Amino acid sequence: MKKIKFPTAQTILFIIAGMVALLTWVVPSGKYDSLTYDKGTDKLIRSSQGKNTELPANQKTLDDLDIKIPIENFTNGGIYKPIGIPNTYEKLESRPQSFSAFLQSPIKGIIAAADIIFLVLIIGGLIGIMNLSGAFDAGIASLAKTLKGREFILIIVVTTLIAIGGTTFGLAEETMAFFPILIPVFLAAGYDAIVGVACIFIGSSIGTMCSTVNPFSSIIASDAAGIAWTNGLNGRFAMLVICTFICIAYILRYAKKVKADPSKSIIFDQKEELEALFGSKSTDKNLKLTGRLRLILLVFTSCFIIMIAGVSFFEWWFVEMTTTFLVGAIIIGFLAKLKENDFMDAFAKGAGDLLGVAFIIGIARGITVIMDDGLISDTMLYYASNATEGMNKGIFVNAMMFIYGGLSFFIPSSSGMAVLTMPIMAPLADTVGIGREMIVNTYQFGLGLFYFISPTGLILASLAIVKVGYDKWLKFVMPLFLILLVVTMAALTLSVYL
Repeated sequence: MKKIKFPTAQTILFIIAGMVALLTWVVPSGKYDSLTYDKGTDKLIRSSQGKNTELPANQKTLDDLDIKIPIENFTNGGIYKPIGIPNTYEKLESRPQSFSAFLQSPIKGIIAAADIIFLVLIIGGLIGIMNLSGAFDAGIASLAKTLKGREFILIIVVTTLIAIGGTTFGLAEETMAFFPILIPVFLAAGYDAIVGVACIFIGSSIGTMCSTVNPFSSIIASDAAGIAWTNGLNGRFAMLVICTFICIAYILRYAKKVKADPSKSIIFDQKEELEALFGSKSTDKNLKLTGRLRLILLVFTSCFIIMIAGVSFFEWWFVEMTTTFLVGAIIIGFLAKLKENDFMDAFAKGAGDLLGVAFIIGIARGITVIMDDGLISDTMLYYASNATEGMNKGIFVNAMMFIYGGLSFFIPSSSGMAVLTMPIMAPLADTVGIGREMIVNTYQFGLGLFYFISPTGLILASLAIVKVGYDKWLKFVMPLFLILLVVTMAALTLSVYL
């Protein structure tokens, strides 16, 4: 009997998009009024069913709307997206999404996600140039020789550094650049591709889950909840340390088993395919890391340092990040003395290798398009907020974490989730006698924890880069997910009683 093959990432997302489209026929349409600050006019703009009303930008306006947020959080740019106004949910005429809307959703998603898609394609082009220059092969061979016998250090360093990036400035989409670079290094160290994916993706996920000073989650969520971002900081930092330690220990245990016996790898059947794909066998050659190749690697590394600095200190986003990698590719082309036609061929081939990843990102964004067009996002938020009324506070915080985990399936954006939900959810903390920082924490823990497995996040795009199936990832990560789930629930429960 022929074995049934697990569907591709694209097929999984199409199925999910179809299910969400069907939900729009069942879930009532509805919407909260929203509030935005217009810096140009120094006014608050209330949007209600397509009608905009200007309101004075002062604390009295917010108090009248039952929004317990300091006006400074709007005027200083802390809250820059529309927020939901509590107690304004209203059912609207149903907007079920047709079969035609379902078919159009990936196209709309690709258009909506054009910024990150172009980042991925330009990074692919840069990788193509690097491969042609020979700098990767020589660098990996040198690193493998340096780490021989101490390869485990690679796991600890990569996971820790990426977790620090996640907790400080929300390193997430940017990690897409690291997979084609670091996977060959992990293969050369004697591990499998799952170890490389885990160090990068789990490092990012655990960092963003336990965000400390991340402006795109902890700070914007705290602003939207009406509290200082330092509230709850100690608890989030403690969780960061504990959860990062657990993740590193889990990855090390698996990596040690694979290194001792490659047949224990979850993706052992892909060993030869992945080694050929990522060129790990190039480390068997006597490659010399010349001064020119060292300079190329320095330029390549500088692209990431400049990107991180730009995002952290200069408010860069996708346009600036993409430009950085494009300029880096051109400089490397000159340093490698590549002919113009060879440069363009290598760049196009590198970008083409990541075209499938770009489609995955677009299809995933299309699911959000269906939700928005069907007006069911706010309905789910409304029912979720009502479900927690009258709960014991220990049960409440855990229920909130699961609610946020469920909402993250439909709203994978951390900043989008914060401004949409926090003005609605934060006041619920007052009704059960706990601090609003607990809502911020449940938002972060729920969103971050379920990010490990949510197909509408970045995991499918990440796996597509390394040609690993979603089913194999779930087999690897589910035990870790359950361990972290228990630890998180215990931490939340203790925090409301101590």
